[in-house]
Amino acid sequence: MPPVITKFMGRASGTLKGFSIAQRTLAVIGVAVLVLGSVALVSWMSKPTYSPLFSGVAAADASAIVAQLKTDNVPYQLTNGGSTILVPDANVYEERLKSASAGLPAATTGGYSLLDTMGVTSSEFQQNVTYKRAMEGELAKTIMAMKGVQNASVKLAIPEKTVFTSTKTDPTASVFVETGGSTSLSSDQVEAVVHLVSSAVDGLTPANVSVVDAKGTVLSAAGSAGAGGADKQRTEYEKRVGAAVQTMLDRVVGPGNSTVSLTAAMDESSSEVLKESFNSPQGAPALNESSESNKTTSGTGAGAGILGPDNIAVPNGTATGGSSESTNVTKNNAVDKTTANTSIPAGTLQKQSLAVAVDTDAANKVDAATLTDMVVAAAGIDRARGDVVTLKVMPFSTAAADQAKSALDAAKSEANAAATAKTWQTILYVALGVLLLLLILVLYARKNRRQVRELVDLGERNDAQRQLDTMSMTTGLETATLPSIPQPASLPAVENSDTDTKRASINALALADPAKAAVLMRTLMDDGGKS
Repeated sequence: MPPVITKFMGRASGTLKGFSIAQRTLAVIGVAVLVLGSVALVSWMSKPTYSPLFSGVAAADASAIVAQLKTDNVPYQLTNGGSTILVPDANVYEERLKSASAGLPAATTGGYSLLDTMGVTSSEFQQNVTYKRAMEGELAKTIMAMKGVQNASVKLAIPEKTVFTSTKTDPTASVFVETGGSTSLSSDQVEAVVHLVSSAVDGLTPANVSVVDAKGTVLSAAGSAGAGGADKQRTEYEKRVGAAVQTMLDRVVGPGNSTVSLTAAMDESSSEVLKESFNSPQGAPALNESSESNKTTSGTGAGAGILGPDNIAVPNGTATGGSSESTNVTKNNAVDKTTANTSIPAGTLQKQSLAVAVDTDAANKVDAATLTDMVVAAAGIDRARGDVVTLKVMPFSTAAADQAKSALDAAKSEANAAATAKTWQTILYVALGVLLLLLILVLYARKNRRQVRELVDLGERNDAQRQLDTMSMTTGLETATLPSIPQPASLPAVENSDTDTKRASINALALADPAKAAVLMRTLMDDGGKS
């Protein structure tokens, strides 16, 4: 091994041997966490991303597709109760082509492709049923193309054609939709489904289409004029007009200083009005004209007399002869005829009632009459129709605002307390970490200090002891037994000079008998001065 690596391994081994049991435990735990985290990260990064291969497939088709994936050794996942098959992104298009070549998925809604398999010997009943199935399949596939729809089924009830109008019935349709996840169809989507199905079948009206979802909720009931009918139109009208009036009041008196309530009455019945009017154009010539004249002449003779008073004939009257003439003219003039067919749908506004309340403090700055005129104009009030507008100025209750403010203050205090607690918790963790680090450093420093102070037995300890014994005998001092220097543990050899060895021996003597050590030091100093 290279010297650098060998030296590094030696230092690491020496450092590890100097660790205590707790330090070794923490080191092992840290290394284990690092290794497990690395393995988890590598596993997560190397995991492929899955994409849907097919969605909303039948159980038989799902089983066949899974068998094909197992044959190709392609990993897969099943979701949504087995109706959705997921495969890695790299295998999506290849497996789709293989499935298509194998005729999978086979359980489809069919559509107009069912008509391609009909034989020439099919009966009229088979043709009618197959045509209805084809229409149902095409409508179902179209509905499934809408956003949020995962599966759909359409059932048509088309009555047989008859020449008896008294027994004729209208066609009906029922639609079943299944949405993905927790999503649901909006009212606009339901209305789109209703009009899509009604427009695809001859004689089918939106009122005869019912829509039901997978949860059993009736989204559009048969017999109603479209999705929602007049109720939906009334609700939308109230929201739209109420929002317009509220926006105007917020700009005039300020937000929160007014409230608007609108109630609209709408006609829920639909009708058709046929009106014919005739008008003779001015100056137009007659289409045809005919005239007839009659002339009558009578002779003279004796008459019965002249009628007198009380219708009694006067005798001896004479009658004279006369003539009469009459003319009869007939003209056929040109006449303009106008025929108007008006269809009145459901949801016609009959009348509306608008109630507006304004806070007293805010209304002091605005004229009430002017504010009423503005509200009437903004809501489109027609008093001739019977519309009613009521505007009142009254003090608003502040209980809800005070309660909301108290709740907001409480939430803010709680958030501040939580943030403070989290801050103190972080400080505590940091302090514990710093204390633990200081403890480790102190223990490590104390251990290094003991290693420095311990003498290494290189054969110099005995020579130093003999020199001290000789010096004590030469000076005539009472000899003292120096304390034995503890033998060092198995440590690497450290080079110590003569001075260090003597200093260590004197330190040991001073620790054992300070008085004798002082006398010895004084003697050594005297001998050094004489020499």
